[in-house]
Amino acid sequence: MEPVDNGPNKLSIPEWSKEDRPRERMLANGPKAMSDAELVAILIRSGTPKDSALDLARLILNKANNDLHKLARLGVSDLMKINGVGEAKALSIAAALELGQRRRDSSIEQRPLVGSSQQAFELLRPLVADLPHEEFWLLLLDRGNRLLDKCKVSQGGMHGTVADPKLIFREALEKRASSVVLCHNHPSGQLRPSSEDIALTKKLVEGGRFLDITVQDHVIITSGGYFSFADNGQL
Repeated sequence: MEPVDNGPNKLSIPEWSKEDRPRERMLANGPKAMSDAELVAILIRSGTPKDSALDLARLILNKANNDLHKLARLGVSDLMKINGVGEAKALSIAAALELGQRRRDSSIEQRPLVGSSQQAFELLRPLVADLPHEEFWLLLLDRGNRLLDKCKVSQGGMHGTVADPKLIFREALEKRASSVVLCHNHPSGQLRPSSEDIALTKKLVEGGRFLDITVQDHVIITSGGYFSFADNGQL
């Protein structure tokens, strides 16, 4: 909850209780818990002798009728017409809104769809197929099975690598993945999963259920092809 405005007797931000200060609240609760005004206050960093950063942020948003799309259309010169907003503050706001626009412009359609073992194989084959040692990789997917990220979680020798479930699910949680595709290579060229591969897959599938993260597949890759646990009914 934002602090109450007490008129001429209102406190400056450093005098607020720690849990009410925008920066401390963001550190404690993350950006999604913040109001638009609090986020703008963090961008502009300081207010004026009359208004706190949060008060000034509210004035800035009011200039755009509290519409972020309208705020993004305001130029630096428009922002600087607001009392207390100098060039540095205006540039910070404009830069942040431009980054947001560029993120939206990086359309979801540009992220690869991973809806089959073949698509997973094609994404990972260039990374692991011809390695002389084993590596364990993850494909992290959103709810639409679009790729969020791919990451290596371990590297071993010719005959194996250890994949830590805690590390795997930490990566998935940090990227807010809805599902994952597991992958590792067999430098020997053997496509058949080992007993260790089967046991690990089962453990990860069960662990994912507790975290509401679906293990879509486990793909074993060699220079000559791949084996899919999902395609072979082994998930």
